[in-house]
Order: sequence, then structure tokens, then C-alpha cells
Amino acid sequence: MTVNETKEATSHYGIVNFERRRFPRFSIDLPIEYYRTDSESRFSGRALNASEGGLLVYLPEKVEIGETLKLKLFFTFGHDLITIEMVAQVAWIDIHLGEGWGDYRTGVKFMDISSEDLNKLKNFLKSLSE
Repeated sequence: MTVNETKEATSHYGIVNFERRRFPRFSIDLPIEYYRTDSESRFSGRALNASEGGLLVYLPEKVEIGETLKLKLFFTFGHDLITIEMVAQVAWIDIHLGEGWGDYRTGVKFMDISSEDLNKLKNFLKSLSE
């Protein structure tokens, strides 16, 4: 078998990047308040994107993967100020950002959110896509 025949006989495989998220993400820039479940110290941060399953947040302190946080997300809907409360688990942290940047980019997934608050979030996200 010649080199050209070998090349023709070899199959080519590519990398396919399948989206692993169950819910679409929406870009936002909203304030959050959070505290660790083992502490009552409250901190402020920002949510930069949201879905029905979690948030991308910027936090002023480093948290650990697997850590549980209690969060409040604030936004306006019409003329109303809406607050959504949830318990979320840290799914990932961006190792490229850190102390020198002042913020920690963190992905959290919802562990406990009331059906009422989830409906508020769904309605808000739906309004962003209209």
C-alpha cells in the first residue's frame, strides 16, 4: 500500500462540541447578595448571565467548588423590584482570574429555589428574548 492509498483509507474524525447546558443562557448584569451557609457575613456581587438552572457570577472572594451559597438576585420587572432567593452550589471557578483582578468568576447551579421564584426568573428570562 502506498502512502497515498494509506491516507485515503484512513478515516478522519473531528471534535464536535455539544452544548451540555440544559437551559439557554441570557446575558445580564444584575446585583446579587450572597452568604456562605456556614456564615452570616453577607457580600455583594454581580450576575453576568443566567438560565433556569444557574448563574455566572462575579464574587469579591474566592469560593470552593462544591460549596453551597445562599443567593439573592435583584432585578426590575416593569415598575417592580423583584428579589429571587435560592440556594446554589459552586460548579466551577475561573482559575485565570483571582486576587489581582479583584473578582472571582464563578458558575453556580441552583440546588433549591421555590417554584414561585423559579417562575419569576423564567418570566424575566423570557422577557429578555422577546
